[in-house]
Amino acid sequence: MEKSTLTKQSMKIFVTGACGQLGQDVVKEALERGYAVTGSGTAETVDGLAGMKYVQMDITDAAAVEQVITKEHPDAVIHCAAWTAVDAAEEETNEKTVRAVNVQGTEHIARACKKADCKMIYISTDYVFDGQGDEPWKTDGEEYHPLNVYGQTKLEGEQAVKQLLEKYFIVRIAWVFGANGNNFVKTMLRLAKTHNEVKVVADQTGTPTYTRDLAGLLADMAETNQYGCYHVTNEGGYISWYEFVCEIFRQAGYETKVIPVTTEEYGQSKAKRPLNSRLDKSKLAENGFCPLPDWKDALGRCLAEVKCPVICKNEKKI
Repeated sequence: MEKSTLTKQSMKIFVTGACGQLGQDVVKEALERGYAVTGSGTAETVDGLAGMKYVQMDITDAAAVEQVITKEHPDAVIHCAAWTAVDAAEEETNEKTVRAVNVQGTEHIARACKKADCKMIYISTDYVFDGQGDEPWKTDGEEYHPLNVYGQTKLEGEQAVKQLLEKYFIVRIAWVFGANGNNFVKTMLRLAKTHNEVKVVADQTGTPTYTRDLAGLLADMAETNQYGCYHVTNEGGYISWYEFVCEIFRQAGYETKVIPVTTEEYGQSKAKRPLNSRLDKSKLAENGFCPLPDWKDALGRCLAEVKCPVICKNEKKI
């Protein structure tokens, strides 16, 4: 693996979306490594991430992004900020905002990184693919046919990064869960407390990604010059959402019955979901990066994690 000439003690990391599910864990990981960390978001102030410098920044404001990143002059920007409400993105009244955040916002970050001559790590998604077939998606293929607005805007964000930068990492992830924010695992735990049974789709296949493990890999990437596109999820093989929920309830000690259904039978989503979210992660090992731990192990650590909520005051709703 080609290492950067920077030492951990000299690394300056800028994290967008520092209040988000992934952003919080990226900040924690960077602080634990001794980096100088600046986080940004739309909130006026942030409590709970001691050691992080916080800057309020709207990524849809090109001038503000350039001013802040030029002033901070980080070695790497880890771009976690995004519109991730997949179904809400399908609403016509939201599409302009989704595009402003996921496409124009990403372009603003990329342009600022180019001016500051720093690395950019862009978090993307399995949703850039159409989800057909049963073969794992390659990192550098051209088979991009998003099924929904979210996937399309994240793909356009990728394209902006590739067009503007040479020093970039595009990291596609899937089925994200963690101790922060709202996510699938927390939703299932809430439902288990109030329902005797839940219906879960069994014909969508992929692998979960634990934000704490992902944060460590993103930091590893920031320390190298192994640029390019990567696929990242935890190890443990490909599973269905149904199998994931069965394991969540097993580890959490719930006896709630899980009923497998097809995506068509479930039929409650505005946005189409890919049936095949298998990601080929072979490029990680090829470039010297360690794979993430087994997803079952990651789930256990997530369920056991002590919750230390970060309070984002007067956060702008997008």
